[in-house]
Amino acid sequence: MKITSIPQLYRNVNRWREILAVLSKYGLANWIGRLGPDFAKDLLKAPDGQAIARHSWETRVRLALSELGPTFIKLGQILSTRPDLIGVDLATELEHLQTDVPADPPEVARALVEKELGRPISEFFARFDDQPLASASIGQVHRAELLSGETVVVKIQRAGIERKVAVDLEILAGLALLAQRLPEFRNYRPRATVAEFHRTMRGELDFRREMRNMEEFARDFEGNSTIRIPHAYPELTTSRVLTMEFIEGVPISDTPRIRADGFDTKELARRGANIYLEMIFCNGLYHADPHPGNVVLLDGNVIGLFDFGMVGRMTERMQEDFVEMLMAVTSRDAEHLTSIITRVGSMPPGLDRVALGLDVADYISHYGSMNLEHFDLSGALAEMTEMIRRYEIMLPARVALLIKVLITLEGTAKLLNPNFNMLEVMKPYQKRLMLRQLSPGRQLRKLRRLYGEIGHLIEVLPRGIVDILQQVETGKFDVHLDHRGLEPSVNRLVLGMLASALFVGSALMLAHQIPPSFEQVPLIPKALRTLSIPGTVGCGLSIALGWRLWLAISRSGHLNRRED
Repeated sequence: MKITSIPQLYRNVNRWREILAVLSKYGLANWIGRLGPDFAKDLLKAPDGQAIARHSWETRVRLALSELGPTFIKLGQILSTRPDLIGVDLATELEHLQTDVPADPPEVARALVEKELGRPISEFFARFDDQPLASASIGQVHRAELLSGETVVVKIQRAGIERKVAVDLEILAGLALLAQRLPEFRNYRPRATVAEFHRTMRGELDFRREMRNMEEFARDFEGNSTIRIPHAYPELTTSRVLTMEFIEGVPISDTPRIRADGFDTKELARRGANIYLEMIFCNGLYHADPHPGNVVLLDGNVIGLFDFGMVGRMTERMQEDFVEMLMAVTSRDAEHLTSIITRVGSMPPGLDRVALGLDVADYISHYGSMNLEHFDLSGALAEMTEMIRRYEIMLPARVALLIKVLITLEGTAKLLNPNFNMLEVMKPYQKRLMLRQLSPGRQLRKLRRLYGEIGHLIEVLPRGIVDILQQVETGKFDVHLDHRGLEPSVNRLVLGMLASALFVGSALMLAHQIPPSFEQVPLIPKALRTLSIPGTVGCGLSIALGWRLWLAISRSGHLNRRED
């Protein structure tokens, strides 16, 4: 670790100790499970009372993140959207992270609202409930009533959360720096993941960004009577307080009540899917957390959405790539799907494209032959993500988030209608995107961008050529070569030369009987007493070095292999 990290370690030493203690606790359970006697597995208990060593590795990760507090819970929630990085099993387990935590005392919540709004609560609200409706890791939600009589919800940031998050982000950066050096963690891209998480947390801690998202969604669906977006109150909103309209409905997870109230579940499932697909493929901005807790049903089969802190954005190119990917699966075009995966993702060095193509062909043969009515979109996307991760291909964060949203969306829709088929609902949007891709407007925009890029190239190319020629004329033109993978070969070459030189020198000393010799050693046979001691030792060392070199080369698999 760099010396500049020492002050950071000293400032946060208590939190470092706490985090490392929790991580060691859950890692120790794994060690006990492998090596300890059976009774030792029950020594360490999880919060639910069950022995930690009895849990799976994925469950232990979730328990550790839960115990470490708000920042790590949020990290787990963000990682649950990246199955391409951490695997489908761990991502699915992290979806179960619980964010319910004890609420701040009423006096603390009231003091924060008054500090943020600049005046006493009574000047804004006729009634403010001290008992929160819900309490999560970042904030808590209180019901209130405006002086005008409107019922609202006030979302309040937890006291001291900014400081806690800042400390934990510093520590996460340090842990990522260490993890990057370990081969078993390198494929998870810890530094890039923590940097992405840092950007996400900045947005989560600013409630004004959530308000702007709500306003943008409201504009996108203005005049659409099938969806309800809460109205925000900008004059009663700051970075730590968000005031919005109170919407009361039936939670989508309350299936018995939904059926008792006479909702049309089939229509609601289709309507909800259409709303999300319109967000993704038409508006380019979508609600990125469609789990049942954020969706309610209102009278008239109207769908209400909450929690706009996490949203996703789609470019035209991403929309087209995703539709092409689905079309390649349904049309059983393995070569095209492989091409899309390698174009969209970030390829690792030494990618085995032949093996990837074979796995894609097997994947296509399974899902491409499915009847459209029984096509399992969630299973297809999850298996594709796991295959991409197996080859260490890194998807852009936006693409990974979209895949996760579609999987969650299909699961939520199936709560209403177990026979729901997402691919069938997507068909009109596929056609619409294909027509948009071939439209004159789209082609004109592509030509305009191409013209701009060519114009920039024409502008900078002559100047670049002149600079290169001037450097050649003045003798300042340098070519920098990056030799990768040569260090082991160079080390073996040097070791071989040293062993050879040592053997030759030792053989000369033996031939000329360079003293000291074994004359004074009575245990040595007389025939060997004239041998030079330095020569004998040198020969032994050179043989040992040569043997070690031969073993290293043979283990690498490059001893007898011929290049084609």
